[in-house]
Amino acid sequence: NPMTRYIGRLLLLLPLMMVLGTGFIQAQESGQPEETLEEASVPLPVRPAGGIPTRSVLRMLRDGGPVMIPIGVCSFLLTVFSMERFVALRRGRVIPGPWVKRFLAQVKEGQLERDSALELCEENGSPIAKVFAGAVKKWGRPAVEVEQAVLDAGERVANDLRRYLRLFNGISTVTPLLGLLGTVFGMIHSFNTISSSDAMGKSELLASGIGEALLSTAAGLCVAIPALIIYLFFVGRVDRLVMDIDAAGQELVDLISAESRSTSRSSRKEKSAA
Repeated sequence: NPMTRYIGRLLLLLPLMMVLGTGFIQAQESGQPEETLEEASVPLPVRPAGGIPTRSVLRMLRDGGPVMIPIGVCSFLLTVFSMERFVALRRGRVIPGPWVKRFLAQVKEGQLERDSALELCEENGSPIAKVFAGAVKKWGRPAVEVEQAVLDAGERVANDLRRYLRLFNGISTVTPLLGLLGTVFGMIHSFNTISSSDAMGKSELLASGIGEALLSTAAGLCVAIPALIIYLFFVGRVDRLVMDIDAAGQELVDLISAESRSTSRSSRKEKSAA
C-alpha cells in the first residue's frame, strides 16, 4: 500500500525532525548579548554570516549528557525493527489472496485430497498456509476437531505476527523515563555549579544548565511518541490479519470436516440418481 509506506517513512523521520526543530528553537531563544555570556563564562554559540545562533545536532546530543546514549540506542532499535515489521506484516505476505482463493476453490470442487492439499500448504509457507495445514491434518474429522486445529495453529501464527510489538511498547515507556532521569542529573549538576562561590548571583548560568538538562527529556519524547504510534499501528494491523485468517480457516473447516463431506457425498449421489 503506497499510503502505508508513506506514513511509515514519515514516522521514521519524525524523531530526527523533532530533534532538529528543538535545536532550532533553542538556538533562537539562546541569543543573548555577548557581554552577559562572557560574564557568565558560557561559550558563545557558533554564529553564521547572518548572525543567527545555531547549534548542531551532535552538540545537542553531547549537551544532553550520558543518558542520550541509551535513548539513541532505543531510536536505532525502533527504526530497524519497525522496518522489519513493515515488511513482515504486508498483507500479500501474510494472506496471499490469489493462493487462498485457488486453494479453497480446488478443495470445494474436489480437486484436492488430504496429501496434495497438505503439500501445497507446506510449499507456500505463508502464515495462513500454516493455519490451513493444521486444518488439513484433521481432514475428514468432525468439525469440532478441525476447528480446534485451526484455533491452535492460528494462535501460533498470531504470536509470530505479534513479534517485536512488546519492544515498541517498551521503548515508548522507557525513553521518557530516561529523558526525565537525564533532566534530573542535569538539574543536580546545574545547582551544584550555582552553589559554588564563583557562580553566585549569575542566574544566566542556571538558565543555561536547565536548558541543556531539558534536552534529554525532549529527546526521550521524540523517540517515545513515534514508538507509541508505531505500536498502535502494528497492533491494529495484526488484529485485522488475524480476523481474516480466522474467517478463511472457518471456510476451510466447512469444506473438509466430516459433516460437510458426508453432505457433499449425499448431494452427489442424489444428482447421479436423478
